Amino acid sequence: MRYIVDRLGFLLISAWAAVTINFILPRLMPGNPALLMVSRYQGSLSPRALHAIKLEFGVTSQSLITQYGHYLSNLLDGNLGISLTYYPVPVSHIIANSLPWTLGLAGTATIIAAVLGTMIGIWAAWRRGHWDDALLTTSTTFTGAIPHQFLGLLLLFGLGYGLHWFPVAHAYTSSMTPGWSLAFMETVVGHAFLPAITIVVPGLGGWLLHMRNNMIQTLGDDYIVFARAKGVSPRNLMFRHAARNALLPSVTNFAMAVGFVVGGVVLVEEIFSYPGVGYQLFTAVSNEDYPLMQGLFLIISLSVLVINFLVDLLYAWLDPRVRREGET
Repeated sequence: MRYIVDRLGFLLISAWAAVTINFILPRLMPGNPALLMVSRYQGSLSPRALHAIKLEFGVTSQSLITQYGHYLSNLLDGNLGISLTYYPVPVSHIIANSLPWTLGLAGTATIIAAVLGTMIGIWAAWRRGHWDDALLTTSTTFTGAIPHQFLGLLLLFGLGYGLHWFPVAHAYTSSMTPGWSLAFMETVVGHAFLPAITIVVPGLGGWLLHMRNNMIQTLGDDYIVFARAKGVSPRNLMFRHAARNALLPSVTNFAMAVGFVVGGVVLVEEIFSYPGVGYQLFTAVSNEDYPLMQGLFLIISLSVLVINFLVDLLYAWLDPRVRREGET
């Protein structure tokens, strides 16, 4: 319980720091997004309407402390401001529509890369020195060095524009109504295939090599040598003894990967015009949409903190030594 309380306290302090930095940074940037928005209507709106728009975008003479109090109050109400690009759509509405697409694409691709790369890494470690180990490590090292955006462009022009095997943009066919029908799910999977491959292929190498190195180190431990001397079968030795203990460091890597899922696929979503958080972030930066950028950065920061907190709890459950550290 003390370990959980310590982790929870660190989460709350980190979340407060992220919220505060997210409040301060836009106010240190040059220019004023609210004035940019107001300038579009100069001469066509009444003074009262212009004053209302200024208040809506936070152009005020109040002190920084007062503005910070209003900012925290709006956060508690779920109010992240109004987007300049999609005016007058609220930022929270844009994030709510974009987040599921990013979680579905990047989350699924990350899980596939982690599971597949870990299983191949276990096999490569067990077959160390054989031809299949050399083939797997060499090929995945090569694919892991390919930048996501370069691979995405190759797939887009080769399998999309060239062979017309897969759609080249968006998350589903525009003529279809979103829903849970089989036809709609098929078009969603078809549109997500190339972006998912773009994320999975470069990520396999890192998972494979990390698990392979952990397995090789674990296979040299005394308890593995003793289990082999006792006559434990190779299958049980590999999965029940070596792999189970070698997986612990990979849990931390998986936490970091899942935590950065929300904001880590900006270029991939931009290449395929996939309507996720990364695409919206690129659009916000291009259009100097500070309210949307501020909301997206906050969601990305909080998602990383929450995922790390949950994995800290999982790690403590998997490794009793972590729990005992909290008791000292």
